[in-house]
Amino acid sequence: MPSVERRPIGLALLLIVAGIAGWYAAFDLTLEKIQTLINPDYVPTCNISPLVTCGPNMASWQGSIFGFPNPVIGVAAFVAPVVVGVAILAGARFAKWFWVLFNLGFAAGIVFVVWLMTQSIFVLGTLCPYCMVVWAVVIPMFWYVTAFNLKEGHFGNGRGSREIAALLYPWVWVLVLLSYLVIVVMAQLRLDAITSIFSTL
Repeated sequence: MPSVERRPIGLALLLIVAGIAGWYAAFDLTLEKIQTLINPDYVPTCNISPLVTCGPNMASWQGSIFGFPNPVIGVAAFVAPVVVGVAILAGARFAKWFWVLFNLGFAAGIVFVVWLMTQSIFVLGTLCPYCMVVWAVVIPMFWYVTAFNLKEGHFGNGRGSREIAALLYPWVWVLVLLSYLVIVVMAQLRLDAITSIFSTL
């Protein structure tokens, strides 16, 4: 019988902290968008420099890909990991199908984040501060939820793959770090981000 000690407390804390951070970034960006709609002359507080800015992102078609501002999606979506994390801490246990659907949500989220990231870096030529917060929290949540599901066999994978996933689970942070490194390299190669950022300090 599963014990309380087997609850993924670390994963729960990650979901709560990352979910709150992502929700805050999405909510703040939504407020900034509303301000620009009310007052066309309003300068968003996240416009720090020509490179580190959110204005062009919000004004672009990429910023409203579904016909409404993208941050609205984040305001709604980031509630889910927080609720799941709190529920785990409270002792809730979820069925395999729930974990699979939860993982599919993160898969959709990471695809969307990668697309927005490439659009921001390679098309718009900007680094939106709030957007980067969203990137920074979606990436670890995706990797850790996926690794957890593999470890627990929620995808229907066999005992051997579960044991391998269990051994690799403590090293998921390496995947997260490599993901961050890829973003930094792309931003540096395309935008010379490091030089631009330090020149504004």
